[in-house]
Amino acid sequence: MSLRKIGLIGGMSFEGSAVYYRRINEAINQRLGGLHSAQVLLHSVDFQTIVDMQKTNRWNDAGDHLAAVARSLEAGGADCIMICAVTMHLVADAVSQATPLPFIHIVDAVGQRLIAANKRKPLLIATRYTMENGFYPARMKAAGIDVMVPDAEAREQIHNIIFDELSIGKVLAGSRDLLISIIETAKAQGADSVIFGCTEICMILETDKLPLPGFDSTAIHVDAAVAFALGE
Repeated sequence: MSLRKIGLIGGMSFEGSAVYYRRINEAINQRLGGLHSAQVLLHSVDFQTIVDMQKTNRWNDAGDHLAAVARSLEAGGADCIMICAVTMHLVADAVSQATPLPFIHIVDAVGQRLIAANKRKPLLIATRYTMENGFYPARMKAAGIDVMVPDAEAREQIHNIIFDELSIGKVLAGSRDLLISIIETAKAQGADSVIFGCTEICMILETDKLPLPGFDSTAIHVDAAVAFALGE
């Protein structure tokens, strides 16, 4: 069969993008068998360039940067655009408007999965930018989902685990224990589920080994990509 070509904006981090690439190809192979694999165009950016923009609040520049990447993927023959990083969905509008190609939005995909599971009050664990900017809860609110975020100290701890450890391949048991304790606190405060709101969280936590039902946004985003590739 003819697969549609998935355009990935990656490199934020390269560890997270490797998860996307592997899982998309594994899923296509499981569906089609044999030696089938996905048709993927991956444009991997220099993450330090993006981080420098994040730290100096230059989100418009970051949006322009990723919009240019989206146009390069369109020129290369991609049939859709995806950003392999939850935080950079903060500039999703700039990216989605850069080309006429379908844009597969991670927050929408996760929201649909939460609704299907009848979960309405998830805890969001992600980078500080994602937890504090408001774009994620606002988009979920439109779907009737009330997103919780940890307190300021916990947000800083999670942010540091993502940037100082997971983004460069470090997976530490102490950090896993800390994340689980944050989830336990949220459960006591009324959370009914937890969203892995950063690509790298799946490197350290498993959705079925938590105090609350877990929703891995990377896995859900991958499912959406595979469905698109197969024309479903």
